[in-house]
Amino acid sequence: MKMNGRPITAGASILILIAILVSACRSPALTGPESSMTSNEPAVAQAGDPAKAAVPLPAAAGWDAFLVMDNGDTGVWTVDAFRLFPQYGTPEIVGLDDQGRCLVLILYSGKWTPMILGHDGRWLGGLAHGDIDPRVDGCELYTGGQKGNLYQLTFHPHGAADFRLIAHLPGREIHTIVAGDVDPAQGGKELLLFTRPGGLYRVSPTGKDGTFETVHLEDLPGRVRNAVVLPERDGSSPEIATVSRTGRLELLTMTSRGPRWSTLYEDSMGMGRIVCSTNANDPNIVLYASHDDGRIMRFEKPSSGDWSSETIYRGPQGPRGIAAGAFCSDRGTETVAVFGYSSEVVLLSRRGKEPWSEEVIFKDRDKGHSLAVAEVDGRNATPEIIGSGYGGRIFVLARPPGYGVKCRSGQD
Repeated sequence: MKMNGRPITAGASILILIAILVSACRSPALTGPESSMTSNEPAVAQAGDPAKAAVPLPAAAGWDAFLVMDNGDTGVWTVDAFRLFPQYGTPEIVGLDDQGRCLVLILYSGKWTPMILGHDGRWLGGLAHGDIDPRVDGCELYTGGQKGNLYQLTFHPHGAADFRLIAHLPGREIHTIVAGDVDPAQGGKELLLFTRPGGLYRVSPTGKDGTFETVHLEDLPGRVRNAVVLPERDGSSPEIATVSRTGRLELLTMTSRGPRWSTLYEDSMGMGRIVCSTNANDPNIVLYASHDDGRIMRFEKPSSGDWSSETIYRGPQGPRGIAAGAFCSDRGTETVAVFGYSSEVVLLSRRGKEPWSEEVIFKDRDKGHSLAVAEVDGRNATPEIIGSGYGGRIFVLARPPGYGVKCRSGQD
């Protein structure tokens, strides 16, 4: 062997080989969008256990990222946040994984304690929270998945939780669950289940023995992949906005004669996620929805008038999570976060009628699948973004302490 025309001895070859192996074992430098993502915390903490201490992750400037749970190589398909234990001030983060487990994460001074409930054996994906069962104090959690099993989870002030099967849909996967008083023809509240193959079911609590009644309402042309209940504006029956693999954004209203559908938007490309604006001061209804080809659409309905639509982002294919919220201190700026198969969390923002801008604020270790909004860090003036996906991690993205907080008389 020669280098620069000179022979290399056996001893020198061994030294060169050792140097190459040592270099290969070192962590690679960040490139591309991640090159600007840094953490102010010590490197030792980054390899820690989030159940013992806050574990920072690399994030873009102006953002902090923290690990909530590392589920190894088991994907976490759905993530959200709810108040499950009334004795705690902050909501709990809930994840659903590929093994059919419900992952409940409880926050305490930056630490996240996991509570793992159930083991269905196949993925869980549908998730809803609400006071549906009058026989149970407070709100319950409902989840279902690939095996067609529907579960009710109840939580108790002394820290315990119950996980029980309440329905089974043979041959159906439960993809989407809506909870609330959405069917005026029924007394009380109920669950609506959207399945694959395409179907719509109603599940209601009946009888003093704790059972539930399951009714098949109709078959659907395609799988509804996400749904959101729209704000009530005039006291009329609730409308549910749905997006499906058929490429439709439809509005569903439950009537005494059964489900009534109207198509708001249709395209040849499948649709996957939909969220509603959280701005309670805006009289208009604003929806954000995704196409599988990477387009993000914005739909708006004024208090009086028809719906309008616009494309606000043409990004990588496979968006799988959208979160809407006031993620900027400037309340005149509209912000939406997107997460998907690119593994990047992208923040879309627009002030007034200016063009939309985009910024990569975080990159996970694998494809993304879910985003949600939670208030789990009171040190800033904005809500946090939580996410999960194929990488098996649940994470939180937060603005730094003091961000957007106005100081008065020398104090925050």
